[in-house]
Amino acid sequence: MEKNIFEGTPIEDLHPNDIAEQLEELSEKDRILNFFLLPRNQKTDVFTYLDPKIQQELLHGLGKKDIADLLNEMAPDDRTEFFVDLPDDLIKNTINLLDENERKIALQLLGYPEDSVGRLMTPNYIQAKKYWTVKHTLQHIKIYGRKAETLNFIYIVDENDKLLDDIKIGKLLLADDDSKLEELGDDNFIALKSMMNQEDAIHVFEDYDRSTLPVISETGVLVGIVTVDDILDIVKERDTEDIQKFGGVEALDIPYRNTPLLTLFRKRAGWLIILFLGEMLTASAMVHFEEEIEKAVVLALFVPLIISSGGNSGSQAATLIIRAMALHEIKLKDWWYVMKKEIFSGLLLGITLGVIGFIRILIWQNLNFYDYGPHWLLIGITVATSLIGIVLWGTLSGSMIPFILRLFKLDPATSSAPFVATMVDVTGLIIYFTIASLILSGVLL
Repeated sequence: MEKNIFEGTPIEDLHPNDIAEQLEELSEKDRILNFFLLPRNQKTDVFTYLDPKIQQELLHGLGKKDIADLLNEMAPDDRTEFFVDLPDDLIKNTINLLDENERKIALQLLGYPEDSVGRLMTPNYIQAKKYWTVKHTLQHIKIYGRKAETLNFIYIVDENDKLLDDIKIGKLLLADDDSKLEELGDDNFIALKSMMNQEDAIHVFEDYDRSTLPVISETGVLVGIVTVDDILDIVKERDTEDIQKFGGVEALDIPYRNTPLLTLFRKRAGWLIILFLGEMLTASAMVHFEEEIEKAVVLALFVPLIISSGGNSGSQAATLIIRAMALHEIKLKDWWYVMKKEIFSGLLLGITLGVIGFIRILIWQNLNFYDYGPHWLLIGITVATSLIGIVLWGTLSGSMIPFILRLFKLDPATSSAPFVATMVDVTGLIIYFTIASLILSGVLL
């Protein structure tokens, strides 16, 4: 039986996102029915909040006229984002349903590189000439303002549409009707280049605390605007990708719930195999020190403690440095400053853990929890010294690997926590048994 979730509900009182969430809970048949029953002026808003997979599902369930009405009314930036997720043949068919003007806009936006600001912008904004009066401008807004993405700013251009200034709408409303726009401006504005990378645009929004920014061509011609909601979508995608990479997973291209099992396997297996092969080196290191372990089995008791401390300190350092790089707090040239800081941090952390490790052995020995033998003091010193060296090495490795990757134009996020931990595990064993052979030589070894 078909289900109408809006029966008896004042739909106009619901936010489009709330409606979209309700639709996503329905079966495919009920979802198409309920979407079809939405008022025409709400369909477009609700559609933009739906998951891309469900958007494509609705596209197959609606008639050509409904699809044409829907796409023609969508904001150009939202429509471009929708087209990007479609197969090539479907993009061609849907673009042909647009009217001439909207099709021209869609093709223009899709012509920009995938990661450029041009893909995010909308051409729906209000521009005016510098010699216009306030009264003339307000009349212009009343006529053309309905399709504008936002009315927060009015953009002043010359006869060739070159951007000269931007004026807040509040300043316009408080000015005299006869005042000219050039008298209200200060010839000082911030703009994005259409070919600018989206990552760089994020930092411009952050630095200048803006909700909207104009987009200009290389010659300064105003070609569109970008709003903060589009930037927040990019921030979300970027942070999600970085978190997945840092966990040792290839970035997922679609939401987890919609990712097929085989895709999940493929995205995770590569890194897992690499890390597994890396951990096999740990076993090789253990074999190399087999003789020392046979002579002093007690050393093997502290292996998990030693290598986990190094891996944890390395993962901490890598997390801090990668985040600082993402926020542009540090750059490639700051590597020496970071190294000096992390040397002292690693020493302090290592000494702290070393003291705790030594106290643990001291307490266990004296309270008879475990007998480490007559040379327990030397064993405690070995563990404490090893912790200092391994934590220092882990901290340095975790902080420097992102710089090395950045130097070779690679994403620092790929210096994932598992990768740092695996590397420090192997080197940590070498450090531990080398220190043990120096301190315990002639005693236990």
